[in-house]
Amino acid sequence: MPRDPVRILQVTDPHLYAEADGSLRGTITADSLKVVVDHIGQQKWPADFVATTGDIVQDDSAGAYARFKDLMTPIGLPVHCIPGNHDVPALMHAALSDDPWHYCKAFIVGDWQIIGIDSCLDGNAGGKVSEEELSRLRQTLANTNAPYAAVFLHHPPLEMGSRWLDSVGLHNAQEFMEVITTVGNVRTVIFGHVHQAFDEMHESIRIIGTPSTCAQFKPHEDKFQLDDTPPAYRRISLGPDGSIDTELIWLDVAE
Repeated sequence: MPRDPVRILQVTDPHLYAEADGSLRGTITADSLKVVVDHIGQQKWPADFVATTGDIVQDDSAGAYARFKDLMTPIGLPVHCIPGNHDVPALMHAALSDDPWHYCKAFIVGDWQIIGIDSCLDGNAGGKVSEEELSRLRQTLANTNAPYAAVFLHHPPLEMGSRWLDSVGLHNAQEFMEVITTVGNVRTVIFGHVHQAFDEMHESIRIIGTPSTCAQFKPHEDKFQLDDTPPAYRRISLGPDGSIDTELIWLDVAE
């Protein structure tokens, strides 16, 4: 019998506040995340887990993480989270480390090794994968029994073609990419941070970025500029043959 793919919902960069009416650049972020969660519930797409790739909160509060848990619980799936530059690792780890919440976890599902990597750099909007995290990544990839691997992190490992956004990307991207290309079993790297869609091949690795559940950034701009595209989330299917299928779902917060 053919094996099922690993199905993942990527929900990223919600930028929540402790207060329900907290707004980021004109978007009430709790409301826009709720639209996403409601759509996921209505569609009943058969996912195995949710991947949340950073910037869960905007106001540095434990209350915002509690709001995230309240909003995401109706999905009824494990939620695997990694921190973004707006997150507070100590608060996030305390809130999101007990089932069904997971923090920077590495695990195998089906034919795939999944690895959540912390790319945050204290006090900097840009990122860096620490030597400790690079070592964990190398060891996990070298020792896994799964034939394929997918790596999740917050910061983009490739340039976005946007001068301001590339200045706050992954500062040691070359080193990170050398690790994942050397081992040979990584098929995809999936990230957040950029508030826009991205999908390119780097050698044999598919590099995928996903828009935010709130406001988006206009692509290919030298200076920061908001786009008029709506909130979004992504469906990802990782096949038992190493293939990757993905679909972006754009939503109107007025729905």
